[in-house]
Amino acid sequence: MDNTEHDISKKELPFNNLFLNSAVVHGLNYWWMYVMGICAAALGYIICQLIISFPLMAFALNNGNTFTDIQNNPTILFDATHLGINKNILLAFLLAMFAFALLGLFIVVKKVHHKTLISVITAYNKLRYKRIFFAFLVWAILITIITIAAYFISPENVVVQFDPLNFLLLVIVSALLMPIQTSTEEILIRGYLMQGIALIFRNGIAPLIITSVFFGLLHMDNPEAKAYGWWVMLPYYSVFGAFLGMLTLLDEGLELALGIHFANNFISSLLVTSPTGVLKTDAIFLVKSDDPGVEFVIFIILALITFFIFWRKYRWTNFKLILK
Repeated sequence: MDNTEHDISKKELPFNNLFLNSAVVHGLNYWWMYVMGICAAALGYIICQLIISFPLMAFALNNGNTFTDIQNNPTILFDATHLGINKNILLAFLLAMFAFALLGLFIVVKKVHHKTLISVITAYNKLRYKRIFFAFLVWAILITIITIAAYFISPENVVVQFDPLNFLLLVIVSALLMPIQTSTEEILIRGYLMQGIALIFRNGIAPLIITSVFFGLLHMDNPEAKAYGWWVMLPYYSVFGAFLGMLTLLDEGLELALGIHFANNFISSLLVTSPTGVLKTDAIFLVKSDDPGVEFVIFIILALITFFIFWRKYRWTNFKLILK
């Protein structure tokens, strides 16, 4: 990585891609700074997890669990039924951890790298909000259509569990906190790390592959990974990461990825939940059993449709932006 402060007038930019060059022209890029950034985000997440463990422990004990029960099965602290609390309260606790992670990353970006957070998000001077909203709308419509279709195709596997009050609380919690969760993942992985790794390899392919696999690995502690195995879920999450990474490089900013990632988590949390899902929510539909193979095929189809829409709308022609 570069070991000097960026100066556009003095440095030859190594990339054709404005987003990757954004790392070059802003702040400092010593390798150890990126290690600090990752550690700071992880530390923020862990600190918040420790903080929320105290009230969650109290909820668990008040609901009849013992210290031995919790020691033998720590997942009790992340199960609203065992805790005896509303699912939306637990969801708020879990999503709050990402706010601490983002804060840790922001401190390192600002105080150590001497960068602005916007330079890690987009190659432009300010966020292209229209792109975020459009990406959200496209992906939200597609997954809503698929979910409703699944209900009519396999009604025996889908149960309607609509509870107006709990659903309203779910909408409020998800709308307020889920953008923080999805944005933290995007900024850390497809922003900060994508730019940092690109400075090592001097191309776009290596960071695209590495960050996509890393994105997949981060989700291997999810219940669905334990239920169906790494060999199924790691490719699923990694390909999803690669899709968002390609959009980021082609569009030279995170805006489209931010919109899709938020739409995916937000709309999914409102529409459908399952016994093996990472988030147990008061969604409208409860799916009795998942088929990750079918879901993966559906995702590929939706990704292709979405890519075609973006390609036509934004008139992408320079696919070399992915390479360098």
